[in-house]
Amino acid sequence: MNIALPTILVFLIVLPGFLFRSRLKRAEQTSLDYSPFGRVVTGAFLWAVALHCAWLGIAAAIGSPLQSDVLLRLMWLPSNQSDATVAAVQASAPRILVYFASLYLVAFVVPTGLRWGISRWRLDRQGTRFSAVFRFHDAPWYYLLTGADFEKDAQPDYIQIAAIVDAAGTPTLYVGVLTKFFFDPTGQLDRVVLTNVQRRELASDRSIDHGAADRERRFYEIVGDYFVIRYAEAITFNVQYVKLRRRGEAAAIGDPAPPVAVIAA
Repeated sequence: MNIALPTILVFLIVLPGFLFRSRLKRAEQTSLDYSPFGRVVTGAFLWAVALHCAWLGIAAAIGSPLQSDVLLRLMWLPSNQSDATVAAVQASAPRILVYFASLYLVAFVVPTGLRWGISRWRLDRQGTRFSAVFRFHDAPWYYLLTGADFEKDAQPDYIQIAAIVDAAGTPTLYVGVLTKFFFDPTGQLDRVVLTNVQRRELASDRSIDHGAADRERRFYEIVGDYFVIRYAEAITFNVQYVKLRRRGEAAAIGDPAPPVAVIAA
């Protein structure tokens, strides 16, 4: 019995499931997948079974049903039947090639579209009926830093980040609008990119803010297009979701009229 051939065959059969799972999953780590091994294999195997059932059904419908006897001989490959098995495979080589090529293509493209649709129609939003099924449980930073858990009408117009950083031994507060964020290979938040950044030393902090004029006196604007803060260097990290409204529009949370921005959550 040739052990290498059945091993390669099993790999080719199961590979679409792993490919489908990896493209559908939204995960923040880029180097290694730390999901439990049993969960990874089970999920990939189930996706592979579903894909092959669909493809075998299509093949049977167009007049190219599975030749199970050839498949079994390939898996075991008795020496007295090897020539007949190889001949059968060679005769069906174009169809086998089309089968696997189309299967791998669909396993790569379709889950990407499904993931886009889940995010587009907010099927993964916390609190919805099917969130337990569609939610990307390996991407907590994605939900925190995009506002993906808000309803569509309540989606924040921008997200404000306030971080305290130890700058040359002086705790300094930096406040700005989030534009991008990046992860390190382990999935931990690596850095955030902010615009319209202001700073102040905590020594200049006050317990009561007396309005915009007081804020302007205590904050210093940082000149530049983008400001990068490394998460590992932040002592505290505050996320604020802001919803804009027109002047004169009633405040959503009871603020005196009419501030230009209202905090959504």
